[in-house]
Amino acid sequence: MGAATAGIFVTGLRFWPASVAAVLAVAAGLMFTGGFHEDGATDATDGLGGGWTRERVLEIMKDSRIGAYGAMALWCLLTFRWAALVTLEHRALIALPFAMVLGRWSIAFMLRLLPPIGQGLAKEVHNGLGWGPYLHSTVLAGLGALAAWHLGLPHVLGAVSVAATVTLMWCLYLGHRLGGQSGDLLGAGNQLVEAAALLVLMLK
Repeated sequence: MGAATAGIFVTGLRFWPASVAAVLAVAAGLMFTGGFHEDGATDATDGLGGGWTRERVLEIMKDSRIGAYGAMALWCLLTFRWAALVTLEHRALIALPFAMVLGRWSIAFMLRLLPPIGQGLAKEVHNGLGWGPYLHSTVLAGLGALAAWHLGLPHVLGAVSVAATVTLMWCLYLGHRLGGQSGDLLGAGNQLVEAAALLVLMLK
């Protein structure tokens, strides 16, 4: 997904300004995935922002309507992705896929560390999850880091370190506040880690 999104952006640079190409690429990326993780991040922000108890947070996250917290979070998330593409330019072909790999890796880490709360796909996945998927995703993330470093992408180790730190901090926060994870919370963590990695990869 990262390679396809970045590929559309770089191709668009041949015809339009970077700002226009980035909008088209972000829109295409959302079409490819159905906005799966972005939807989770929106619901999670609404729930965590509007709920004071675990029950209320879960109730709000199940509501298909988008509240003020979710709308603001979604705007920031998509605007940041747009800005990252414009800033990275052709480096986005490496940086965006690498950041997405780290974001997906964080989901396996969160599933390994936190128990499920509520009902849903995350609980079903967690119940059948051993160490295999976690180790597999960690190996793939490591290979992604090696490939990005070999291709000359700067700040690769910094991005890995920040991704691991943000994942752990998100797990600690969720464990303290809610006592576990859900699908929406996993999606929100994915987006946080991806954004944090991109921030590092955009350093001068």
